[in-house]
Amino acid sequence: MQMIPYLNFAGRCAEAFRFYESILGGKLEMMTHGETPMADQVPPEMRDLVMHARLITGNAILMGSDALPGHEVQPRDVYIALQLDDPAEAERIFAALAEGGQVSMPIQKTFWAERFGMLVDRYGIPWMVNCGPVA
Repeated sequence: MQMIPYLNFAGRCAEAFRFYESILGGKLEMMTHGETPMADQVPPEMRDLVMHARLITGNAILMGSDALPGHEVQPRDVYIALQLDDPAEAERIFAALAEGGQVSMPIQKTFWAERFGMLVDRYGIPWMVNCGPVA
């Protein structure tokens, strides 16, 4: 079994997932409603909305889509938690995700980790970046 975070966006899924791919690397797979076999039955305003996105990086998977108009939800009380081994990589990823977002806890050494920080990115997605135990 795997538990895979699934993110919903209000029309910005493609933009967000390309942003995440640029930071986290991996392979991005994405399909819009207009690219499905049912494309001729999709209203014009929905054709460019992402039906399914999947970013695979290492053994981690992040999935998402654009919510149907009128069915958008905001992330609440849930974070995407990244666990890293390299402090420099943790700082790089944190800084990139924080660009245009809001930092709630700057990345820093803590009593439990070499680096830990919390932020909400420019798309409204909360992240925690954690790097290894304190040596």
